[in-house]
Amino acid sequence: MDILQLVLQVLLGITSLLLTLLILLHKGRGGGLSDMFGGGMSSAMGSSGLAERNLNRFTVVLALIWFVAIVALGLITKFQSI
Repeated sequence: MDILQLVLQVLLGITSLLLTLLILLHKGRGGGLSDMFGGGMSSAMGSSGLAERNLNRFTVVLALIWFVAIVALGLITKFQSI
């Protein structure tokens, strides 16, 4: 069971980093941190609709994997002490 826990922890670390990166890649809606870092200037040069939809889908799938890894680690931790 220790190898499964290690694999889930590595998966959680990788998905956390990738999820952060993907969220930062999303087009800003204006008025937030994206404007502070130059996102307001590039709003006219926004990505195409297809690219944005694919980025959304990939972000949602990665978020689900991240959530499943957290729940699985929680269950393993809870039932390991029994």
